[in-house]
Amino acid sequence: MAVGDEAIRFDRVSFAFDDNVVLRDVSFSIARGAMKILFGPSGSGKSVVLKLILGLLRPDSGAIWINGEEINGMSEAELMRVRADIGMLFQETALFDSLTVAENVGYRLYEETKMPLEDVRRRVEEVLGFVSLAPFIDRKPSELSGGQRRRVGIARAIASSPKLLLFDDPTSGLDPITAVTVDNEIVKLRDQQHVTSIVATHQIRDAYYVASSGTRDIAAGVPIPPAVYEQADQATFMLLHEGRVYFDGTAEELRHTTDPYLKEFLFMTLPPW
Repeated sequence: MAVGDEAIRFDRVSFAFDDNVVLRDVSFSIARGAMKILFGPSGSGKSVVLKLILGLLRPDSGAIWINGEEINGMSEAELMRVRADIGMLFQETALFDSLTVAENVGYRLYEETKMPLEDVRRRVEEVLGFVSLAPFIDRKPSELSGGQRRRVGIARAIASSPKLLLFDDPTSGLDPITAVTVDNEIVKLRDQQHVTSIVATHQIRDAYYVASSGTRDIAAGVPIPPAVYEQADQATFMLLHEGRVYFDGTAEELRHTTDPYLKEFLFMTLPPW
């Protein structure tokens, strides 16, 4: 696959915090419109990978391409241009408590674009409708549940219509039913908006649900033609272990693995439950 066909490519990327080596010669790629589930033990480098993609950290060695551009030597101004096409859902949502839902979702459009205010409001209403939160547009984050705040975070991440979305532990701390509502929004973005996405998570059940779902109408819970969700099979899993890519493959390959470490790591987390 040529660099131009990829949304992300890591080529022998290494990174360390002083003597603590986090990544060792990590290489992987993600095609445009595809999804990769990134998982591994705590401290394995999942969040570091996301920060490297954003250019918030720079690799000690190796090269990183985002949407066909190598970002290693870019200036901060050049990185800002690259980041304009990336949406990020932070682990704790990072919403502004003093702003309304509408102001949070439209913040990037207000601050970084010259879009007319009425157009910003229209876009905010559109993305809040997408995540089923339109009635909450003028509320404050403190008036929302944890799952609703996560969905506001998703709406903010997609408000500028980025082609690449990064999710940092999107269902951490949520109860199982609420987590599924967030998972469903991630599936909808992949299958209906065709964005490229990386989902970094500790929640293996949620990750497997996201990777294997898509052949049902997640809003109504009724079957629909599989062709509507034609990208569902493109979701792959990647496990980081001891600074390296230990596994990179499909949900089905992961489910049937015979590798001792993977079986131990995934014990009692994969279906059937």
